[in-house]
Amino acid sequence: MSTEEKVASHYTHGSLETAILQTLAADGADIENLRIRDLAGVDEFHLGRHAATVDFARDLDLSAGLRVADIGSGLGGPARHFADSYGCLVSGVDLTEEFVQVANSLTARCGLTEQVSFQQGSALALPLESGGFDRATLIHVGMNIEDKARLFSEIRRILKPGGSFGLYEIMQMREGALPYPMPWAMEPETSFVCSPDTYRNLLDEAGFVVELEQDRSALAIRLAHEARARAAAGELRDQGVRTLMGPRAGERIGNVNMSVEGGLLAPIEMIARAI
Repeated sequence: MSTEEKVASHYTHGSLETAILQTLAADGADIENLRIRDLAGVDEFHLGRHAATVDFARDLDLSAGLRVADIGSGLGGPARHFADSYGCLVSGVDLTEEFVQVANSLTARCGLTEQVSFQQGSALALPLESGGFDRATLIHVGMNIEDKARLFSEIRRILKPGGSFGLYEIMQMREGALPYPMPWAMEPETSFVCSPDTYRNLLDEAGFVVELEQDRSALAIRLAHEARARAAAGELRDQGVRTLMGPRAGERIGNVNMSVEGGLLAPIEMIARAI
């Protein structure tokens, strides 16, 4: 089994859409006419969740009509936000067939199919036209991709000259062994976490200039503390993310939060311009 096949298998649930819709219905949502906010607890599988997406979209300087490629689009939360809040036209690509199917279904239930679509494909051989996009995004994806030079070359290929590439990735900030399982990998075999220096150097080699970089650890830590406080008060834990990650969800979430709080890992945002 190839690394990509192992990664896709890691994220495949088997009955994910049914599980999500059951959770939403139990929370009182009209599952045939969903709103973006109904999905906030399940469709943004990254540190900082929707708050991070809102800040990221602002930093990308999005506006109506821009074509955005969302690489590793998952269940489509960020893509739908870009379309709903800014009027962008978003093409999502994800390795996991089930994620693509669920993302398209949820988008239809939100009434956004004219602006947002998803297809299955590899980030290392994107099924998108060259020079066709104003923006490209990568949100918590690179941890599963070893060949980041090829990844950035593909993203540069699909961007127009002067287009912006925004990435929001978990990066390693100091030496140390990562505790597994993590949200993106149960063991080191499919985990390829790198330092910010590595990202900067590879972006430069691929034809990008980094114009903004910021560490979003404070946001991730604050939200983790708030979640623990709610749990201690007897409130229900975040069922959406636990549906995605399965029975070891608590351990996986705990490991990444511990690593961020200890300074071993950090969610880093970079905005780079294609030259």
